[in-house]
Amino acid sequence: MSEKANNVPARSTGYKVFGFVKKLFIYLLAIGIIIAAVLFAADHSPQKSLFGYRYYTVLTPSMSPTYKTGDMVFVKLQNASDINVGDVITFNPSSSSDAYLTHRVTQKLENYDGTGVTCFRTKGDANDAEDAMLIDQSRVIGSVKFSIPKLGYIVRFVQLRWYFVAALIILLWIFFRLLNMYLAPKSEETDNAPQAPETAEKTE
Repeated sequence: MSEKANNVPARSTGYKVFGFVKKLFIYLLAIGIIIAAVLFAADHSPQKSLFGYRYYTVLTPSMSPTYKTGDMVFVKLQNASDINVGDVITFNPSSSSDAYLTHRVTQKLENYDGTGVTCFRTKGDANDAEDAMLIDQSRVIGSVKFSIPKLGYIVRFVQLRWYFVAALIILLWIFFRLLNMYLAPKSEETDNAPQAPETAEKTE
């Protein structure tokens, strides 16, 4: 009586590499979607905050090389008493504008002119002179704690082209599914083929 071996097709190196790349892509995509959601990528309001932080995209090179155009800075909401000379702060320079600037504190003026208000002089690292206006404490959002290079470009693109991003994700999913079907190892067809009857040979 003969025994039939179960032939398990070995996975090719290309398929293994594809599997690794696919998993890596899925993980990165999931992380990206979570980050975009956390950062309120669909919300253009600069007043949104999460865990005491707000995020802003650097739009000018005034803080180069510390922060470059397109970088995203994460600003911790702080009171004026917690901000010191040398800190990089984000502030609203004018009540008539929704614009925000991120510059470094060069001078802290507590109880300015006896008003009990703390004011700051600021300067962009790449600028030759200090900013012309004093920034009072009510206009200060907080200080920058960290940044991610060029992430602002990505978030801005998602904000303006979310429908394109959604379509791209669907197309990439279809692409990986088709590639998986193409590279997947094939089952041995002979396992299911009818076996020829065995004839016994007599020995004399």
